[in-house]
Amino acid sequence: MPRRIVLASSSRYRQDLLARLRLPFTTEVPAIDESPLPGEGHFRTAERLSLLKAKAAAQRQPDAIVIGADQLAELDGEAIGKPGSYPVALQQLLAMRGRTVRFHSGIALVDGTNGHCLANCVTTEVTFRPLSLEAIESYLHWDQPYDCAGSAKIESLGICLVESVRSDDPTALIGLPLILLTSMLATVGIELPLR
Repeated sequence: MPRRIVLASSSRYRQDLLARLRLPFTTEVPAIDESPLPGEGHFRTAERLSLLKAKAAAQRQPDAIVIGADQLAELDGEAIGKPGSYPVALQQLLAMRGRTVRFHSGIALVDGTNGHCLANCVTTEVTFRPLSLEAIESYLHWDQPYDCAGSAKIESLGICLVESVRSDDPTALIGLPLILLTSMLATVGIELPLR
């Protein structure tokens, strides 16, 4: 019988990405403390939080393979979160124009039947164009990316904000590194539909 897969996330972006693999899955929203630990780097925080999310959901879904994910953006060593509103998004994008931002996308997998855990993180470097205030305001009007770390939807009109993207996994920037995830799924015996 095929193993159940649970995505420990409420993100519609992550759900859309996981659906690309054509594996049936359900979602569960884990309640965890997402505060960074003292002295913890952003890469490590994203990796740790993705594992905490997967473990929390696995406790309630002990027969499932659980996937957790988390993403943190940083500029000059400072975290850039989800803006939540137009004024915050505007300030984020103004600060990032002409600069390179690092997006750390943590991914974790927990096998609820035996407690086997895998966790890793993919860093994507995004260099933003030096756009005018008017261009940024126009972008925010059209895309309204208030639920995205760094205030830009790369899979939508946000691509116009970007000068370059450097990553080993193009899906990591959207929030779920599928290349790494497919390798993790293979280690626990989940076959992808291409066989």
